[in-house]
Amino acid sequence: MVYLSSKLECIEKYKIKIIELFIMKILLIQESDWLERNPHQQHHLMDRLSVRGHEIRVIDHGIDWRRKDKVRESYFVERKVYHHVHKVDPLAQIQVIRPSIIKITLLDYLSIPYYHGQEIERQIQEFQPDIIIAFGLLNAYVGSKAAKKHGIPFVYYLIDVLYALIPEKIFQKLGKMIKKRTLQRSDLVITINQRLRELAIELGADENKTMVIDAGIDLKQFNPERDFSTLKEKYHIQKEDTVLFFMGWIYHFAGIKEVARELGENKHKYPNIKLLVVGDGDAYDDLLHIQEKYDLQDQLILTGKQPYELIPDFLALADIALLPAYQDEEIMQDIVPIKLYEYMAMSKPVIVTRLPGIAMEFEDGHGLHYIDHSREVLPLASKMKDANMIQEEGRKARKFVESNDWEVITDIFEKTLQKLLS
Repeated sequence: MVYLSSKLECIEKYKIKIIELFIMKILLIQESDWLERNPHQQHHLMDRLSVRGHEIRVIDHGIDWRRKDKVRESYFVERKVYHHVHKVDPLAQIQVIRPSIIKITLLDYLSIPYYHGQEIERQIQEFQPDIIIAFGLLNAYVGSKAAKKHGIPFVYYLIDVLYALIPEKIFQKLGKMIKKRTLQRSDLVITINQRLRELAIELGADENKTMVIDAGIDLKQFNPERDFSTLKEKYHIQKEDTVLFFMGWIYHFAGIKEVARELGENKHKYPNIKLLVVGDGDAYDDLLHIQEKYDLQDQLILTGKQPYELIPDFLALADIALLPAYQDEEIMQDIVPIKLYEYMAMSKPVIVTRLPGIAMEFEDGHGLHYIDHSREVLPLASKMKDANMIQEEGRKARKFVESNDWEVITDIFEKTLQKLLS
């Protein structure tokens, strides 16, 4: 009996050890605002991993200070820590650390390697992460060096071509060089689509250490059957109206300004088309100006930024979703925005610019209708309405993305990290 009891104790200890091996401590670093920006790939994955019991800490950056600080009271912001943060799942408990920021143009960039480097070292000592995952550029480079120094596996996760997003063109070449170094130092490179994987390999990533993990969708939340009657009444949408929809950060290259201007110049031709834009960003003020200039208050609906949980309701209100970005914009060449999957999950056909990353991921059909220029949006939308194509094309879109449930994507991601650690 003593032998049996001892043996059972050993088995229990072994089982506990196995469980401990699979509970990960993850340090994620990025150069965007974790708290204010709408959820991206990393928010969905980290919230779900947190709910599964993994410990998550995030080092982020208050990138929007330039746009928000019209009247600057201070040129320096102290380090802040936010506890029990969640973005998509209320049960998630993530700690977000925002290192100090020097709020002077260009110096804000230069301060990232210093202050983020300090914070990464601090977290390695205090938090002792099992793995470091980077979504940034400068702090990813610093993080990869720190990971190598301390023998911690380093994962570089690419969802954008970040160096092409640097506003000062003169620094984009330097940003590309920094990204190359980080890719070469990575233990694993994950990309959100196949074209980004090819780009990573072109920039020096080891082909055998790269993989694609698609964007996901919460299929319960993004349900085409949602009730949108309240919003329909609020924004005066009539039965005969065709609602074109865009959501997210409004870059100048997003193509939405051009669609709005085209609508303003041809109001008489498209009296029943309404353009619904949910979000804010660099081009938001330009859209307000277009709305006023062409007296488009009834046809150009600008909601500003909205809570993420309301996005499916706004999408339910739409007939056709839009992604009419500039065809020659470098940042758009290799990416597949997560919003595209969410559009399709809500059974919305999408009018989208034919961009290499998207065209590689989605063959012709599946509810996507390709254009070469934003001026093609209104004629194509009108044609789809007249031909009664919208509902059928929306069904095709939903069917194509039904396998991209976030829980499935999170399973793949979790197992990938655990395999790397083992």
